[in-house]
Amino acid sequence: MKISRTKFVILFLVSAFAFQFITNALLGSEVGLFPGKGESFLGTGSPIAWKSTVSTILLPVKIVLIGPLLPFVEFLTRPESDPPPPFFVIGFAFYWTILALAIHYFLSKIRRS
Repeated sequence: MKISRTKFVILFLVSAFAFQFITNALLGSEVGLFPGKGESFLGTGSPIAWKSTVSTILLPVKIVLIGPLLPFVEFLTRPESDPPPPFFVIGFAFYWTILALAIHYFLSKIRRS
């Protein structure tokens, strides 16, 4: 099945935001796209056994999706500043778009050979 680059990027962005929302809803204490103040974006450190296990399994995916943006998040969530939420959404969407384009490129290269 051949998929266009634009469609692939849109599906990737929707899937990444859904993954982030669902994992934070299940593993975090607060339902939302991003965890509350003081909580880890990676979702680690839960005292509940099943949450800790699921968090450990999903950690590699979260590191790829969120890891490179943690300095950006730390900069925007300083105690003296209150960043508007669109900065997070725009930052993650920009990074995930680049990631989706790279994945689409490599998948198309693999498919041709």
